[in-house]
Amino acid sequence: MLKKFGVVVLSTGLVFSGLNAGSSIDAAKPTNPGNGNGNGHKGKVENIIFMIPDGFSSNYASNYRIYKGEDAVWDQHLKGMFTTSSANSDVTDSAAAGTAMATGKKTNNGVIGLGPEGNTLETILESSEKVGKSSGLVATSTITHATPASFATHVKDRNNETEISRQLIDSKVDVLLGGGKDNFLPASEGGNQESLHLIEKAKEKGFEFVENRNELHQYQNHRVEEGDKLLGLFADDALSPELHREETSEPSLSSMTKTAIDVLEEDKDGFFLMVEGSQIDWAGHANDAAWAMSDVQAFEAAVEEAIEFAKKDGKTLVVVAADHDTGGITTGANDSLDLNAGVLQKVTATGEYMASQINEERSNIDKVIQTYTGFELKENEIQTIAKADDITHAINTVISQRAHIGWTSTNHTGADIPVYAFGPQSNRFTGFHDNTDLPDIMKDALHLK
Repeated sequence: MLKKFGVVVLSTGLVFSGLNAGSSIDAAKPTNPGNGNGNGHKGKVENIIFMIPDGFSSNYASNYRIYKGEDAVWDQHLKGMFTTSSANSDVTDSAAAGTAMATGKKTNNGVIGLGPEGNTLETILESSEKVGKSSGLVATSTITHATPASFATHVKDRNNETEISRQLIDSKVDVLLGGGKDNFLPASEGGNQESLHLIEKAKEKGFEFVENRNELHQYQNHRVEEGDKLLGLFADDALSPELHREETSEPSLSSMTKTAIDVLEEDKDGFFLMVEGSQIDWAGHANDAAWAMSDVQAFEAAVEEAIEFAKKDGKTLVVVAADHDTGGITTGANDSLDLNAGVLQKVTATGEYMASQINEERSNIDKVIQTYTGFELKENEIQTIAKADDITHAINTVISQRAHIGWTSTNHTGADIPVYAFGPQSNRFTGFHDNTDLPDIMKDALHLK
């Protein structure tokens, strides 16, 4: 056994902090009771920042540590693990998982904010609003995507993003930052709404609207006051992968997170903020290791913003927990005992983008791959890509093999997920849980009914 940061890591790969699996929260004996500024049971919680790295699991964490070359900011705040099944499947999707993590209730895959029988489920965000707290949603997907939608809307089908956008504008959410502008615009302006102009409606309801990095920075520099509302839609669809973000006018996830906190902290009653690193999941579906690690890195920068605020504030609980694993990523492949994820630091494009740069004859494979990865391909690797039916997947496979990273799926898996927490009452998350336990623990920390 390896003991580090007060956390016991068992050789089975399961990780626990302070408790064995199946132990109750009340039985926990915290090594650090806390004083409101660190990890512990004590201290008043006024704000919660719930950070969701979509598709992330303990093997992503392991590979990211090698990629980064040192521990991640969340490593010393590990509390426990939790299960993720939905009401109708052992393997959840983001809608059912998001609903469970927002409401404490299971639902069927594809459903948002409703029970299996169609009953409306109140979310932790909505409960927070009822006691006067401000609220916000931040994502690198469309802001109408499954995870952010699960905290403030109620629809039978996660794909009905036009209805989700209507409900978001009609909700009490104060800050909305992400992609998906087309879902807020009428067809006459190239949008997906038949006739509604939801951006104009948002302005009428008091929202300031920004749509690029510069406008967000300008907003950050003006004086924020209690009651301010902010809508930021930085792309017609989802934001770009982190590997390509600098080529756009889109802000970083950390910048959006900081801005959301700056707006919401003005509320004397406190706030609830959900932040999603959405595209870790998409990278997992594509088995694109470099995309995955670079988006984990962008998510870590956002977590650092949240923890830095929590340290200064003393009354903020930061919770980091993914909705499910995607791709069944493994730490180590090719029968190698050496981990090599650090080579991904040199990769500057997604596999999909590299595939788009390869000519019809596939005669420039080695040049394209070397340009965007720094790898000099071996002849067998060139042939693997040249003969592939799915050239994107072939490129991602070659790059993953170079990084000694394996994949077992292109879909979600049923893997247990780690939960990390920092701030007052963070030790409530110690132990082995189900995803439905997380919002209940937050509710108790906030003393909500």
